[in-house]
Amino acid sequence: MVKYNRLLNIELPEKQSAFLWGARKTGKSTYLEKNFPHSVYYDLLKSDLYLRYSKQPSLLREEILALTDAELASPIIIDEIQKIPLLLDEIHWLIEHTNARFILCGSSARKLKKHAANLLGGRAWRYSFFPLVYKEVFDFDLIKALNTGLIPSHYLSKNPQKSLQSYIEDYLIQEIQMEGLARNLPLFARFLDVVGHSNGELLNFTNIARDCAIDAKTVKNYYEVLVDTLLGYFIPPFTKKIKRETIQATSKFYLFDVGLAQTLAKRTIQVLKGSEAGKAFEHFILMELIAYKEIANKNFDIAFWRTKTGLEVDFILNQGEVAIEVKISDHVAMIDAKGLVAFQEEHQSKKNYVVSMDLRKRKIALKNGEILILPYKTFLDMLWAGKIV
Repeated sequence: MVKYNRLLNIELPEKQSAFLWGARKTGKSTYLEKNFPHSVYYDLLKSDLYLRYSKQPSLLREEILALTDAELASPIIIDEIQKIPLLLDEIHWLIEHTNARFILCGSSARKLKKHAANLLGGRAWRYSFFPLVYKEVFDFDLIKALNTGLIPSHYLSKNPQKSLQSYIEDYLIQEIQMEGLARNLPLFARFLDVVGHSNGELLNFTNIARDCAIDAKTVKNYYEVLVDTLLGYFIPPFTKKIKRETIQATSKFYLFDVGLAQTLAKRTIQVLKGSEAGKAFEHFILMELIAYKEIANKNFDIAFWRTKTGLEVDFILNQGEVAIEVKISDHVAMIDAKGLVAFQEEHQSKKNYVVSMDLRKRKIALKNGEILILPYKTFLDMLWAGKIV
């Protein structure tokens, strides 16, 4: 029985190629096999193919030159392209001199950047792939999503905690080692534990370095590894001409999947109440915002706002046009929105939302604007319909 339906739509005109980037196990290969059933497919995770093209990248060019017009009618798919950066030179030549077009799929551009690989100079559109989102899942279960995350095989697993633990041990640690991105695996494993507990908090490299017993420079590099391997995101502070003293230099970091953060922090949500549930809920909403931005091909920034006196808004979009506060409460009071009120007064944000567990939407009038309190499903329906930003 089908449990979900992916929203991403890759449509490539003649002679147009694409990169498809996404973390491991988000479902990229399944998506490509379903949507491009007639494509010639190369999977570089297969050791025989990896060895073949590593030794002689030109073999790819020779094989593709031998394809018929019918075989070239669909884009050629190369999975895990980052494993052999030299193939991009062959692909570049083929794009320039033949009718071949490609979908180049990968879980990390870091290795390509490290080797100064040919990224095709704008000849390939970029697409991003994510764990499941609210609009893709039939019979969506929020508590389940907060605990298991939304990587398809984890969300649908009969033993999601075992699947999540295996993901951490077999991918987050072993794959990082295989890619040569972290030299000391015990230290990297210790760092991951701290990442789980500090997920969504202001980053302090010095404090994290002390907790991990490593230097701050290494901590910063580890975070960059997570970002480059599509396993997390930096969310910067909102910066604009301001009156209040705001935190301007320190970003927050969020892992790419809420279940992964919960597993690393060894937390389980039983009820939709309390600070831990609130942090996970905030994380979930952020992942929806990021996925919507990429899947819907929207161009807006995501930041947070916090003053040194403690006023805060979780997410600021589109240079202050939209302000969003996330509350796990089922009855949001005015005091819960004091950060939003302060931000709206100072920056005249046009749209102000509290995303909550309230049963019905409500409106609070402000001096020069308003705040909409929305049940989270209403907010997400509006988001994916393009009505938020």
